[in-house]
Amino acid sequence: MEKSEAYQIAEKRVAAKLAFGLHLAVYLVVNGFLAAINLTTSPGYWWFLWPLAGWGIGLAIHGVSAFLAGDAARFRRRLVEEELQRELAQRGEAPEGSENPTGAG
Repeated sequence: MEKSEAYQIAEKRVAAKLAFGLHLAVYLVVNGFLAAINLTTSPGYWWFLWPLAGWGIGLAIHGVSAFLAGDAARFRRRLVEEELQRELAQRGEAPEGSENPTGAG
């Protein structure tokens, strides 16, 4: 039995969100470890903030892609559909699955 397209999309989105959760957990553990090392060995200079910030930017991008990518794809499909409707209307053609807008036929 073949999975529906909607199910496959939902499955991919869940996988992306789970991957982000794992990425977040690793980020917190590793950076907590780096902070502990930094604060015990050289508390005068907080160098752990550099990897925390750099990796944090990557984590933020991963989060945006995991939680907003589906909405962006849906938004893109809607824009393409609207553009297609405008193009067909300019040509005087009926969109697939609808009646001819000119009333002929």
